[in-house]
Amino acid sequence: MTTTLINIFTVAPENLDRLVTLLRQGTEAWISKVPGFVSSTLHIARDNRRVVIYGQWRSADDIAAMRQHPEMPAYFERVKAISQMDAIICDAASTVAAA
Repeated sequence: MTTTLINIFTVAPENLDRLVTLLRQGTEAWISKVPGFVSSTLHIARDNRRVVIYGQWRSADDIAAMRQHPEMPAYFERVKAISQMDAIICDAASTVAAA
């Protein structure tokens, strides 16, 4: 079973592209290389004010280790400078697929 990390970012529309680029670069450059990382999907809300990252990890401990990574403080400061973030760690309760 994987653990899901959902990050919801609220951003001014004029900072949307900057935030998306920052999140994409951080994920590709180092987050995806942290042990326990499975996958990540970036979503942009149609209102251009929210960005959601749906990340799959092997465990909550792997998420905690990622948050302690040496790159995190500088990365998080850049993200915080242009957005507000809410993070939720979840375990899947149910999955339904098309028949």
